[in-house]
This record gives sequence, C-alpha cells and structure tokens, in this order.
Amino acid sequence: MTQLITNKPMATFSFVLLLIISIVASFYPATFPTPAEGVTFDSGNVAWLLVASSLVLLMTPGLSFFYGGMVSPKNIISTMLQSFISLGIISVIWYVVGFSLAFGDSIGGFVGNPMTHFMFNGVGTAPAANPGINQGIPFVLFAAFQLKFAIITPALITGSFAERVRFWSYIVFIVLWSLLIYAPLAHWAWHPEGWLFKLGVLDFAGGTVVHISAGIAALVGAMVLGRRKTHIEGQSHNVLYTPYVILGTGLLWFGWFGFNGGSALAANGQAVTAFVNTNLASASAAIVWILVDTMRGRKPSALGACIGAVVGLVAITPACGYINYGPSLLIGAVAATVSNYAVVRKSRTSLDDTLDVFPCHGIGGIVGMLMTALYATDAFGGVFATGSPKLLINHLIALVAVVAFTGVGSWLVYKITNLITPLRVSEDQEEEGLDISQHEETVIELAM
Repeated sequence: MTQLITNKPMATFSFVLLLIISIVASFYPATFPTPAEGVTFDSGNVAWLLVASSLVLLMTPGLSFFYGGMVSPKNIISTMLQSFISLGIISVIWYVVGFSLAFGDSIGGFVGNPMTHFMFNGVGTAPAANPGINQGIPFVLFAAFQLKFAIITPALITGSFAERVRFWSYIVFIVLWSLLIYAPLAHWAWHPEGWLFKLGVLDFAGGTVVHISAGIAALVGAMVLGRRKTHIEGQSHNVLYTPYVILGTGLLWFGWFGFNGGSALAANGQAVTAFVNTNLASASAAIVWILVDTMRGRKPSALGACIGAVVGLVAITPACGYINYGPSLLIGAVAATVSNYAVVRKSRTSLDDTLDVFPCHGIGGIVGMLMTALYATDAFGGVFATGSPKLLINHLIALVAVVAFTGVGSWLVYKITNLITPLRVSEDQEEEGLDISQHEETVIELAM
C-alpha cells in the first residue's frame, strides 16, 4: 500500500493538469484553416499518409512486444506499458505545444515558437502556411504523421533502464525529454529553417532525430540509473518469451514501411524507393547478424535474427529515400556487424543497458547516418556520386552536435526528473518486480 499512497499526489496533480488542459483547449480561440476555394489534394497522397500514420502507430505496440519478450517475467507488463503509455502522453503534449516547438515559426533555426501552433492553432485541413512544409497534404495530417514519430522515440529509450525505473518518474521523464530534446531535434532536421536542414544534412525518416537521439539518451539513462542487482551479481539475462520478440519484430518491420515510405509525404517514386530499401536492409541485417553470431561460435538464434532485422531498419531509416537499392544491402550488413560487435563489447563492461538500446539504435543510427552521406545519389550530394566530401563533413558536424546536445540535455532531464520524483525503485521493489510493485499485476494471474 505504501507505493499506492506515495503515488496519490502525482496522480492527483496529473489529473488536475489534464483537466485544465482539456478545459483550456475547449475554449482556446484556435483556428483550424480549411482549404481555399479551388484547392484540392491528391486523394492517393492523402490515403497513403493516413495508412502510413497508422503503420507508424502500430510500431509502438510492436516495440512493447519486442521489449516485453526480453525481460524477466516479473517485469513484462511494466516494460510493455512503458512503451504503450507513450501513445497517450505524447499525443496530448504534441497537441498542446510539442508540434509547435518542432514545426512552429523558427527561432534561430533551433526551436519553433511554442505559440505558433499552440493547441493546434493554424493546424487544419488546409495546406501548411509555411510553403517550405509539404503542400500536398492537409497540414493536420502532416502533424498527425509527425506525432507518431514523437510517440515511439521516447519509448525506444525505455529498454536501457528496464526493470528498475519507477512508473511515475518515467512519465515525468518522457514529457520533459520530448519537449526539451526531441522537439528541438525535429526542428533542426526537418523544419525548412532548421539549422541542420539548411546545412544540407539528410535524415529521410529519423535516423538522427529518432534513433541516434534515443540511443544516446538510453546510454545516459543506463549510467544515471545504475546497474540492476542481477547485473551486479553477474546473473545471465535469459530471454524467456522469444515468441513475443518475434511478434514485436514482425509488427515493427511491417510498421517501418509507413515510417520510411510515408516520409516521402506523398504516394510517389521516392516512397516506393524508401519502401524497397527498407525491406532489403532489414533482410540483409537479419542474415548477417546470424552469420556473425555463428562465426563467433554461437548457434543461429531467433533472437539474433530479430535484433539484426531491427538494426537494419534503424540503419536504413536516414538513407532510404536518398539512395539506390544496392547500397541498402550493404548498409544493413555493416550496421548489423558493427552493432553485433558493440553488443559483445558492452557485455564485457559494467554498463547496464538492459536491452542494448545504445549498441543497436544508437550505433545503428550513426552507421546509417554516415553511410547516407556516402551513398546518397548525385541529386542529394552523396560522396561517391559527386566525389565531394562536403555532405560527409556536414553529417559529421551534425553527429557531434546531436550527440552533445542529446547527451548533456538528457542527463539534465534525468536529474530534473529525479528531483521531482525518484527515478529508481527501491531494492525491495526491484526484487519483487515492477509488475507487482508499480502496477499490482502479474503475467501469471493474467494467464490464469
């Protein structure tokens, strides 16, 4: 009962805050522009973006199964809920101010004006007022599509501190991190006035904004929260629900077609290219991961194939719309090889990144970002196509900036969160398991 009593003030505050937001939203004098007379949209583009948005949304429950299958039975529900709850939390803050911070009027190329689209003001079925943002779909559809990226990014981080974070602390963390870290990064890379966008950095669907940022935040989180008792004692981490992992991988792979293909923001040739490259890279990475494991003296495993497939998806994300088909196979193979090595090296250190978020998403994203600069077609300034190192240099500048901003910023967000409410569960709660200590639910009871 102590845990429930401790959480009452946080629950009460959150309830009142959401009630206030709802009341303000119902009376706020926001405008939702409709298309001017004679303005029409291609129905195929609109239909594809609706489907793509739905596919990206499906990735979040897919991630919950992917992560849930890798933790101990006493932490399955808590781990899956951490991914799933992001759907609700981020949807609300994106509507209120998150979208405006990412795509509002630019403040120096670093962040959007929070009042530009406060409460979705100016976000309607008409095209975006900013001509630099895609004009071929309703602006509110663009906002909805971008929301799905904002939802899954903080959920990716949860794998690094699984089995030891307090639920309410996690809620505070994802709110602060999404507003202070994710939204500015999205502005840098995807807003037409963002400084990375103007520098010419290529990030088709979020290799930098989503995966590198999540990987770096995961690395910092693992260090801030410290090691689990089982990790300190050297207990092996056995995956007990491999079918969950396989199911999660399938949902992620399926959803990734919307993640990458939808980022063309139209039903066109670039969307098709991204679609095909996504599948090729993931397939290549899944096979290479198994081969590397076998060369290291291990047996081929379903878990390895699944992790490899996801690493391939991560690595191809920044490049998929900018390269030809052949390089996608190499990007998947290189990312799987490098990430596999990083996982092995990490296991020999004291770092307790529970589900290897940094070696897979962080390292995979970095590999993909740099190889995008190398293999982008002539139209996008790729090094091999043009013979000029300019794009690679710009990507290296961006990499340093994103790692520094995300690393320092995430550390501050963790510390602020810990001041508001302790991040880590007690030793007894960790021993009992988060399913019981945080939620009073168990897999065994549900199974009965």
